[in-house]
Amino acid sequence: MLRDYTTKMKTLTQMKATTVLFAAAAALLFSSCDSFLDVEPKGSLSEPVLANEQGVRALLIGAYGALDGAQLGNAWPASPDNWAYGSVAGGDAHKGSTAGDQGNILTIAQGNVSPSTGYLNSYWNAMYEGISRANAVLGLLNEVEGMNETAQAIAAGEARFLRGHYYFELKRKFNMVPWIDENTTEYKTPNDLDIWPNIEADFAFALENLPATQSEGGRVNRWAAAAYLAKTYVYQEKWAAAKPLYDDIIANGVTSEGVPYDLRDNFRDNWEPSMEAGNPEAVFEVEQVAILLDGDIWNSNHGQRLNFPYNSPFGCCGFFQPTQDLVNSYRVGPNNLPLIDSYRDEVVNNDIRTASTEPFEPYAGPVDPRLDWTVGRRGAPFLDWGPHPGITWVRDVATSGSYHSKKNVYWQATMDDEMLFTWSPGTSKNVNIIRFADVLLMAAEVEVEVGTIDQARTYVNRVRERAATSEWVSNDHNRPYAFAEVDSEAEMLSLTDVGLRDWVVRNDTETTFVFLGGDASDLASWNEYAIPEYQIGLYDSFPSQDFARDAIHFERKLELAMEGHRFYDLVRWGKGDELNEVWSWESQFVPITANFSFTPGKNEYLPIPQNQIDISTVDGLPTLEQNPAYN
Repeated sequence: MLRDYTTKMKTLTQMKATTVLFAAAAALLFSSCDSFLDVEPKGSLSEPVLANEQGVRALLIGAYGALDGAQLGNAWPASPDNWAYGSVAGGDAHKGSTAGDQGNILTIAQGNVSPSTGYLNSYWNAMYEGISRANAVLGLLNEVEGMNETAQAIAAGEARFLRGHYYFELKRKFNMVPWIDENTTEYKTPNDLDIWPNIEADFAFALENLPATQSEGGRVNRWAAAAYLAKTYVYQEKWAAAKPLYDDIIANGVTSEGVPYDLRDNFRDNWEPSMEAGNPEAVFEVEQVAILLDGDIWNSNHGQRLNFPYNSPFGCCGFFQPTQDLVNSYRVGPNNLPLIDSYRDEVVNNDIRTASTEPFEPYAGPVDPRLDWTVGRRGAPFLDWGPHPGITWVRDVATSGSYHSKKNVYWQATMDDEMLFTWSPGTSKNVNIIRFADVLLMAAEVEVEVGTIDQARTYVNRVRERAATSEWVSNDHNRPYAFAEVDSEAEMLSLTDVGLRDWVVRNDTETTFVFLGGDASDLASWNEYAIPEYQIGLYDSFPSQDFARDAIHFERKLELAMEGHRFYDLVRWGKGDELNEVWSWESQFVPITANFSFTPGKNEYLPIPQNQIDISTVDGLPTLEQNPAYN
C-alpha cells in the first residue's frame, strides 16, 4: 500500500517506539548477548502477556529493530551498511578521522586483525542478538493463541528472513559460525558445520510464506526473500539455481508497497528520504527515521553518524573518506566506457597538498556522472552546500586523503525534515541492503556463468543507461545558497562583505567562483570551477566470457561504491589479493596504506572473536574453533 512521507514517518516512529517498549520483555526471552553461547534463556513472561498476536508483533518488531545495531550499543561495529568491513576494507574508502580514532577499523583494513579486535565481538553480539529475537518469535508461534494460520505463517516468514540475513552476514564475515535456532537447547554449539544450507532454508521458507505486499512500511515481502535466496546462491556459485529466481524477480517482482521493481529515474534518488515512499528500487532496506528518543538519535542512521566532513557545517566526525583508487575508477575512455585495466594511468586531480585558500584546478577529463553523486571532491557541487572546499574539511589528510563520502549526506534544503543533530548528525536515510541495481548486476553475473552473455550485457547496460539519463550534478544545486548570483565578472568583483569560501554562481560563464580570501575586487582572489565533463556509454558487445566478467565486476564497483559491497565481491570472485595493488598505488597519496595487505587463505574471513571462544568452554575445552589461519 503506497503512503505519503508523513504517514511513513508516523508508522516507523510507532514501530520504533514499540520496539523500545517491548525491549525488556524480549530480554527475558534471550540470553545476554555478551554470553549468548554460555547462558541458557532465563524463562519467559506469562502466556497472557506474550502468547497472542500482539506479543508476536512486539517481538517481531524487536527482531527488525536489531537490524541497525544501534540500540544494542554497537552502532559502528554493526552498522548495517557494512561501511567498515565492506567499503573501507574493500578499497572504496579510508577509515578517515585520525589514525587512532576507532582504530579497530584501521586494523581490519590493514589485514592485521586478530581474535581480540574489539569490533569483531561487538559485531558477533549484534548479529546473534538479532538471531535471538527472530528465534523468540518462532518459539512463541508454537504457543500462540488466537492467531490465524496465515498470520502465523507470515510472521514466521519474516522472522526466518531476518534470521537468514543475520546468519548471512556472520557467514560471509567469519565463515564457520554456530547455528542456533528456536529448537536449540544446548547453546554452546560447535561451529563445525557449513551453515549455507540453513540460510538457504530460511530464505526459501520466507519466499514460500511471505505475501507479495505488506501493509506497513519496512516489512519484507516474498520478492525480497527471493532476491536474498538468489544472492545466497550466487555467493556459493550455484548459478543454475539462481537464474530462475532472477528471471522471475526482474520480470515480476514488486516492493513491499506493491511497486514493480525498477531502477529509479535518477541515481541520486536512492538516497533521498523524501522519495522513499514508492521507491521501485527498494528490495530490502533498513528503515531509519529522524526522531529523538531517550535523548539520542540512535534510530536515525546511527551507524553512519561518524561519516560527515569534519570542521564543516556537519560538525562531526571526518570518517569514511573515498580513496583515490575509487575516484580514478570513474574515468572513461573510448566510447565513454570504463577503463577497466588502465584507470590508474592518469591521476584524477586531488588537492591533498593544496590548501583550501590556494587555487585548485580540477580534473578536466571525462568521468562517469556517478562519481559526483558518490564522492565529494574539491570544486564539484557538494549537493547544495556549494563547491566542495577541499582539505579544510579533512581531519587528517595524511591518513585519509581529501575526498568525502556523499551518499550518506543530507541536503541543506531538506535538513529540517531529514536530519537531527546531537553531537553529530543523524538522518532518516534508509540503508539499502539490496537495491534493484544490485539485483540486475548479480543477475548479469549469473547470465555470464550459464552462458547467456548477451543477456548479461542487457542488464549491465540497463544500469548504465539509468546513470546516463539521470540528473547530473550541476550549478543549479549551488544556486539556492550562493552568496550571490551574477551575470558578469564586473558584477562579481563589485560584491562586498564576501566571506572566506563564499561562492558565487556566474550565469555568463555557467561556472561557480569561490572566494579564497584577500581582496574580493581582485579576480586572483577567486577560484573558478566548471561543472565536470560527464560521459557514459553503453556496451555494444561482450566479446568473451572473461571480458563480460570483468565488465560486470567493474560495474559493481562504480554503481555500488561506498555501499559496503566491495570487499565481499572481491573475496567471492577470488580477487581479494587485488587489494594489495590498490593499497600499494594508493600509498603515493595516503602513505599509511603502504602497510596494508591482503593475505590469501587468511583475510577472506575474520577470526572468531576470542571472547566468544572463551565463553564457549565446556569441561575446560572451548566448543568454538578458531579459523585455521588465526591459530
